[in-house]
Amino acid sequence: MTRDDSAPANLPPVLRPEHPPVRSLADLAARVDGQLRGPDATLTGITLATADLRPGEAFVAIRGANRHGAEFAAAAAEKGAVAVITDAHGAGIAADSGLPVVVVDDPRARLGDLSAWVYGTGADDRLPLLLGTTGTNGKTSVSHLLEGILGQLGIVTGLSSTAERHIAGEVIVSRLTTPEASEFHALLALMRERGVQAVAVEVSAQALSRHRVDGLMFDVAGFTNLSHDHLDDYADMEEYFQAKVPLFTAARSRRAVVCLDSTAGARIAGHCEVPYTTIITPAIAADPDAAADWTVEIVQERPDGTTFTLRGPAGALTTVVPTIGRHMAANAGLAIVMLLEAGYAWGDIVAALDGGRIDAHLPGRTQLVSGTAGPAVYVDFGHSPDAFEKTLAAVRRVTPGRVLMLFGADGDRDATKRFDMSRTAVQGSDILVITDHHPRFEDPDAIRATLVEGARRAQPDAEIHEFSPPERAIREAVSLVGDGDAILWAGPGHQDYRDIRGRRAPYSARELARRALRDAGWPVPEPSWPVPYPADATPASDPERPA
Repeated sequence: MTRDDSAPANLPPVLRPEHPPVRSLADLAARVDGQLRGPDATLTGITLATADLRPGEAFVAIRGANRHGAEFAAAAAEKGAVAVITDAHGAGIAADSGLPVVVVDDPRARLGDLSAWVYGTGADDRLPLLLGTTGTNGKTSVSHLLEGILGQLGIVTGLSSTAERHIAGEVIVSRLTTPEASEFHALLALMRERGVQAVAVEVSAQALSRHRVDGLMFDVAGFTNLSHDHLDDYADMEEYFQAKVPLFTAARSRRAVVCLDSTAGARIAGHCEVPYTTIITPAIAADPDAAADWTVEIVQERPDGTTFTLRGPAGALTTVVPTIGRHMAANAGLAIVMLLEAGYAWGDIVAALDGGRIDAHLPGRTQLVSGTAGPAVYVDFGHSPDAFEKTLAAVRRVTPGRVLMLFGADGDRDATKRFDMSRTAVQGSDILVITDHHPRFEDPDAIRATLVEGARRAQPDAEIHEFSPPERAIREAVSLVGDGDAILWAGPGHQDYRDIRGRRAPYSARELARRALRDAGWPVPEPSWPVPYPADATPASDPERPA
């Protein structure tokens, strides 16, 4: 595998195939009706960022919010770029770089098709099976569940999710929920080289809007749900919904599985241009009586997993998803039906799962990080009101004592959901602790003040605490509960950094929770995840003590 060792140290590597095809720049220009200014050249890759560029690749320069990417053409040339692909305005800027330039109308919109051609990963090429999942919540979980079940079926797998990229067993931390088109096609080419047979892909609304999955054809597309989120990117919920719809057109997928648990499910089904099947979990559905092809029935909820029965046209099976929550059973049911629609035999799926457990690791998804005594501590990635509501309810059902909710809100992201997050959190918990998350370039004190105000408006007599930074907040949270109680720390999940004024400070909520429990005298298990700083070190995000 080829890695990008020149990328910033605080970002995961961008991957390339070991044996990329060699393409002609003139052929590339002809393919997109572009104008080649300068001599022909050969290229072996394509990228949007000079930090990711390798010698022999073409640099795609697009107009940004503040600067045009063509301003970096000279830097691209110094790193070994063989050409610049840009618009007419960018061509004038890039002329002094000395590189040949291909001029196209909208280079970002062309990037997917260009990348597919450069790496030989288009819809008509020999590729692994592609399984794409979209929705507000559950995309990551469905993707990891798909990978786990495929492994139980003996399939060599790949995965691209918010949390991680997997290539035939190798794990790489993700940069974006869905990578840029050039990165994704390079990753897919590498997966093909490694013998990957099926790939589970998390497809965000932004990926569809920003052309990150252009040039791909998904064998099966799955829809989880739609709820309040991402209104920093979309004008309203209708625009957000419409951003999801293209995945279910004939240009993007061959078949679909649609979950009807949210009201948006029926609308997505109505927009499907491809054959589709439906699934519902009545225990959590907005309309429990809605007719669906498949039904997920909750059998038992325990701290170590949720047992459910899936029933549909092919038959029934009962299995366990290895985490708490009825919504996680819904995610697992969706994954199973997606595999059936992809062509895997029902008998093989039953043989792998019925009466047993799904063998999947869901990083940072209601992940239990505590030991056998003391408060149960769950770390979760959920960061929307709907995710809070479902996960708090799941924790409540398996907790004999009190439930403490610990959370913060993203800076420079959708601020319209903050009051709803606070309302859901305070109404679903016995104790609420508000702290910082990724402040980015916002004032963390102001973010916390908004969250506290929202919580007090919703429930004035609630027990509400505010602590900063998160290192202190988890220590205080542990001191407020005892054996038989539970803490849900929502937001950070699997992430190993905090974004503070553009700097990614090493950070792990899972490890900080273990430390707080240990310092309080409770037993803690050995971590099953990478720790981003030594056991005796202080996280760089803690302003109370020297880093």
